[in-house]
Amino acid sequence: MSKRDYYETLGITKGANADEIKKAYRTKAKELHPDRNTENPKAEDLFKEANEAYEVLKDNDKKAAYDRYGHAAFEGGGGNPGGFGGQGNFSNSFSDVFDDLFGDFMGGNRGGGRQRASRGSDLRYNMRVTLEEAYKSLQKTISVPTAVSCEPCGGSGAASGSEPSKCGTCSGMGKVRAQQGFFTVERTCPTCSGAGQVIKNPCSSCRGAGRTEKERSLSVNIPSGVETGTRIRLSNEGEAGALGGPKGDLYIFIEVDDHSIFEREGTNLFCRIPVSMTSAAIGGDIEVPSIDGGRSRVKIPAGSQTGRQMRLRSKGMPAVRGGALGDMFIELQVETPVNLTTKQKELLKEFEELSPDNSPESAGFFNKVKGFWDGVKGRD
Repeated sequence: MSKRDYYETLGITKGANADEIKKAYRTKAKELHPDRNTENPKAEDLFKEANEAYEVLKDNDKKAAYDRYGHAAFEGGGGNPGGFGGQGNFSNSFSDVFDDLFGDFMGGNRGGGRQRASRGSDLRYNMRVTLEEAYKSLQKTISVPTAVSCEPCGGSGAASGSEPSKCGTCSGMGKVRAQQGFFTVERTCPTCSGAGQVIKNPCSSCRGAGRTEKERSLSVNIPSGVETGTRIRLSNEGEAGALGGPKGDLYIFIEVDDHSIFEREGTNLFCRIPVSMTSAAIGGDIEVPSIDGGRSRVKIPAGSQTGRQMRLRSKGMPAVRGGALGDMFIELQVETPVNLTTKQKELLKEFEELSPDNSPESAGFFNKVKGFWDGVKGRD
């Protein structure tokens, strides 16, 4: 049975360059790999056919010979281009794209080459501030325990005067491959744990880790107007990277404590102010606090009821971006007198007798109640 044209096997034209050939082979290898075609008995043969085609076309000399003489170019040298019984050199060819394909076959991205310097982990720090502190910008010093690059060895993990050497087991690749029948299995190198290098003379300070635990003091600028959930990022203040890699970042998460006087909603503040029954009835002036530590004089209109709100503009919290101030809302709470003396009770009774028309809401409500009761009796 005659062999198919190698270019046809890979689905490319004769003028394809090296990148196009490798890309086509990668596509065919993924499509025809026996692991993905367990129900197709021809998959293994087709996979080997693609491998043989790639074995020839990836090599400039073999490709030139094939372009000139076709399959006859290899008939005088054992009947096949790779010298492996007509199947091509599977190990050599497949290893060219193994790193790309392995993650697809095994469910992850394994990558190629040995382990490189990696970025350090990001850190989180939870900071509590008072509402007064959130009102104005401030600077706080915090202590952060983290892994930092070892100073004596410069993060290499090797003692002064020595350097890490290439791992002899994996030749610096960080992983080893083993042939198991038709398949090649890749594992992390057991000698260097994937680092690609070994430290024969480790640093005494970090014991070869390249990093040490240390508590650092950092000065953090907290902008005015922060709220619970505000996140502040400090670049390069996280953990040191492995093998001299870049540092991670530090994230400050803000939590603003509840206040004994003010309640906050965004940039607005709310404050409940108790007023005496007399002040609510005849009106008056009161002083109310503001978050900046100042005082504001507020006029209470005569006849004010519990729940009445008044707004003080620009007495709230600043916005984190822009700095515009919110408002403060005052809500009145009319207090009922307690611990009355006999004389006070007599005066209140006299006041009630003299003011039958001073409680319009109460009179209106009970008129509705009377109408409701009369309606019920009428239905009976």
